[in-house]
Amino acid sequence: MKRVVIVGGAGRMGQALAEGLGALEDLTVVGLVDVNEPRELFGARFARSLDDFDASGVDVVVDFSNPDGVVASAAWCAAHSCPLVVGATGLDRDQMSNVEAASERTGVIIASNYCVGAVLSERFAAMAAPYFSRVEIIELHHDQKRDAPSGTSLTSAHAIIDARRRAGLEPAVDPTERFTLEGTRGGDAGDGVRIHSVRLPGLVAHQEILFGGPGEGLTIRHDSFDRTSFVQGVALAVRAVSPTAQLTVGIDALLA
Repeated sequence: MKRVVIVGGAGRMGQALAEGLGALEDLTVVGLVDVNEPRELFGARFARSLDDFDASGVDVVVDFSNPDGVVASAAWCAAHSCPLVVGATGLDRDQMSNVEAASERTGVIIASNYCVGAVLSERFAAMAAPYFSRVEIIELHHDQKRDAPSGTSLTSAHAIIDARRRAGLEPAVDPTERFTLEGTRGGDAGDGVRIHSVRLPGLVAHQEILFGGPGEGLTIRHDSFDRTSFVQGVALAVRAVSPTAQLTVGIDALLA
């Protein structure tokens, strides 16, 4: 049975993971790390730092905190050869470099989305990309999300761009010439793939990938109605990651 410590354990995502992972027969959540005390412990121990844990009693660290928290977790995991699963998004280049450095000493899995349906939608979008002339992405999240666009939308955009390039397609050209209001066409993720970010209370995580071609359109939509939707993918990563030095980006390869 793998013993898991969740960093960011007081947050809504951390609480959902603590309950969901702890209910699985082959995993046990032994610790929740956060600057704030969690509402529920689910049988785990609360601490404000990973340094409060004996590394010999931790098999995997799961971090859904924030970019700075991920850097601290990466350093601790590298020092103790403890595998790390990262779900926090919004890391800049320097912060990502710290994660990559940790992966030279232990196994690290980092993904923008651990919801299996979202990962499958990215796969389907890459399949569709060569057959449509234009594509835009609308991502919708709760109003407490701090980064925009979402990591999921960027991952989807990059998969679409790669598929289009492999098919020999030229970058899409935006026909808009006059802007009554700047920014209304969203952000260009590259090759004319536009991303539009929505932040509203009541939402969790939602995304629409809209393809357009002569006389037809295709919409691939995924909805996470509850944070429990991420538990299955995180569990896959926790089971797969090991102390062997390796960096895995995304969980697509973990899906049969």
